[in-house]
Amino acid sequence: MKLIVNHSSMQPIYEQIVDQVKDKIMHGELGAGEALPSVRTLAKELKVSALTVKKAYDALEEEGFVNTVHGKGSYVAFANQSLLLEEKKKEVEADLERAIRKGRSCGMSNQEIADLFQIVLED
Repeated sequence: MKLIVNHSSMQPIYEQIVDQVKDKIMHGELGAGEALPSVRTLAKELKVSALTVKKAYDALEEEGFVNTVHGKGSYVAFANQSLLLEEKKKEVEADLERAIRKGRSCGMSNQEIADLFQIVLED
């Protein structure tokens, strides 16, 4: 599994791992039941602490993307379509929030942003 961590990013490394694994699951690059690399293997591959990878796997399990079997490893959970859809909606919401902040930083009013959004929607 190819993941890239940016050590100079403001985003914590474990979150970078979580985001990339979720992205691979949502885009079908990792299928249901597929084994993830062991914590030690991925930590060595990414040159990060095993605790960082463990934290990422725990977060993925908590969100329902991964199932961990003690002594066996972590596996992609059987795809819950509503969960995947909710994740995609969260991504869209975050993108829209960034766009609104960017518009406001350029001095755009809420009405100008709404008008622009409506124009883009119609395309």
